[in-house]
Amino acid sequence: MGGDPVGAGLVASLARPGGNLTGVSGLLGSGFVGKWVELLKETAPRTTRVCALRDARNPVSERFLPNLQAAAEALGLKLQVLAVRELRELDSAFAAMSKEGSSGLVVFGEALFFPHRSRIPELVAKYRLPAIYEFRVFVDAGGLMSYGWSLPDLWRRAATYVDKILKGAKPGDLPVEQPTKFELVINLKTAKALGLTIPPSVLLQTNEVIE
Repeated sequence: MGGDPVGAGLVASLARPGGNLTGVSGLLGSGFVGKWVELLKETAPRTTRVCALRDARNPVSERFLPNLQAAAEALGLKLQVLAVRELRELDSAFAAMSKEGSSGLVVFGEALFFPHRSRIPELVAKYRLPAIYEFRVFVDAGGLMSYGWSLPDLWRRAATYVDKILKGAKPGDLPVEQPTKFELVINLKTAKALGLTIPPSVLLQTNEVIE
């Protein structure tokens, strides 16, 4: 899961889940979202207002908003939050964002966005916004950049838990694992279309560049 299994009441603790539930979680530290704002500002120095796009029904992304606000303020940026409940709200959301004069976008990796992950980069390109996403699938679909935990890595680790449990291990005795592999991916074609030159300081941190 992408949220907090302890906070959601699913397990007693990460180290000793108890009960009949364990696995891997995309639980991130409170300071993680600050990296999104830093990378966005470093890549697009003219950014003055950042908009955060999230699912209004997801308490996980809501929990990170104060940290996102603090990170934006530390860089002298204004933060605007756009919360949508359905994909059909995206067009009006982007129009509202444009009206407010946002010059950068942070897109949370919401389950709501995944099935139509090409749609958001298309809208971002329409409004010519530099954007950073939580997962690389959005960059593969034309987004500018992403920074987050590796989904394939977490899936592979989940498979080892299936193996252990099938061999007799008790789920409640297996600690809930957190992300250990993170990746920064940049789409240079998108950067060029936006008139951006990726600074060397960002390229040095990049795990993969899409030409």
